[in-house]
Amino acid sequence: MAPITSSEVGIDEIPAVIGIASAFGLIFTMSLFAWICCQRKSAKSNKTPPYKFVHVLKGVDIYPENINSKKKFGADEKTEKTSKHIVPKNSLHLDLEKRDLNGNFPKPQTKVRSSPDLDSVSQHQFLEGQTDCLSPESLQSTNSLSPLERKEQFGTLIFSLEYNFEKKAFVVNIKEACGLPAMDDQSMTSDPYIKMTILPDKKHKVKTRVLRKTLDPAFDETFTFYGIPYSQVEDLALHFMVLSFDRFSRDDIIGEIVVPLQGIDLTNGRVLMIKEINKRNVKKSVGRGELLVSLCYQSTTNTLTVVVLKARHLPKIDSSGLSEPYVKINLYHAKKRISKKKTHVKKSSPNPVFNELFVFDIPCEDLRDVSVEFLVLDSDRMSRNEVIGQLVLGAQAEGTAGEHWNEICEHPRRQIAKWHMLCDG
Repeated sequence: MAPITSSEVGIDEIPAVIGIASAFGLIFTMSLFAWICCQRKSAKSNKTPPYKFVHVLKGVDIYPENINSKKKFGADEKTEKTSKHIVPKNSLHLDLEKRDLNGNFPKPQTKVRSSPDLDSVSQHQFLEGQTDCLSPESLQSTNSLSPLERKEQFGTLIFSLEYNFEKKAFVVNIKEACGLPAMDDQSMTSDPYIKMTILPDKKHKVKTRVLRKTLDPAFDETFTFYGIPYSQVEDLALHFMVLSFDRFSRDDIIGEIVVPLQGIDLTNGRVLMIKEINKRNVKKSVGRGELLVSLCYQSTTNTLTVVVLKARHLPKIDSSGLSEPYVKINLYHAKKRISKKKTHVKKSSPNPVFNELFVFDIPCEDLRDVSVEFLVLDSDRMSRNEVIGQLVLGAQAEGTAGEHWNEICEHPRRQIAKWHMLCDG
């Protein structure tokens, strides 16, 4: 019989057809699965997230009831328009909902009281249920001042005090400042921030963030201090230092406020206070400027270590208004110069920082006939270096210079640093 070849060929092609069909089925299934995943991912991204992002500033109380979160995501435009309040343009008040981390509203806050010892500023009526921002009339009164009146005033600071008996914590909320003077002569504005210290221990020091180019900054930052018993609160005082940030030099001091807590009752809730900012109670150097030096006498080796740290408020000697200061140190024994040293020259700086150390050998066992002279000079290549100011430390010196020298003699092996006013050289 002849072999049947056609049927054998058909049987051999069946596995190949099944393999090709399986491959197409697998490709189709994977494509369908990938499409479904993409659809779910896009649908998930369009949904409202179940949480809220909360930005917590450094030093701000992190308890949920004090965190201001943004408005609820996905809110209707109509509800937003109806919920918005009419707020003055200059008040910088944000209409935010106060919710905790779970999205629940906290308990209503206690009634805000005015402190009985407020300064003689304009009386603002803070009623229960109203926001803690200044009224439009007060803003207009501060903005309508003439430039001469603004120079004489340093503005006002609004803050509140509270004591949390459950957490045994003292809470300070720095709300805003109004009518600050302009520290930048070009832009006629300031970059204010506030440093706060609890006196007299000075263990608790905090500061707010810097707000750019404003004379009426609204900080609204809360600082919580733990471990302060309520019985000790009346023995404390708050020191507020208002400054203006300067990127290229030392920050400018606008003013300060010292608030004694004695007589302030915090048992009934939060106390709102308005205080006028005063000029800093420190004599600014005029004339020749100031010099910060540190000295240490080593009685065992009969050496005197002198550290020239920095100077400030040096006058303009050059006609261009720029000075290149350096410090020359002369050591005298029995009115005779026995050694001399000098620092490096600092280019174009009225507040130079040296941080240079020098060691002098003392020819005698005590410092009775020894004195140290500091000469701050202006380096000039074209002519003779001009003396900016002079400082002499010794037993015959008067004022702070004599006191500094006595402390060095009484406390050997101790580095003692002090600021000194420079005299005419």
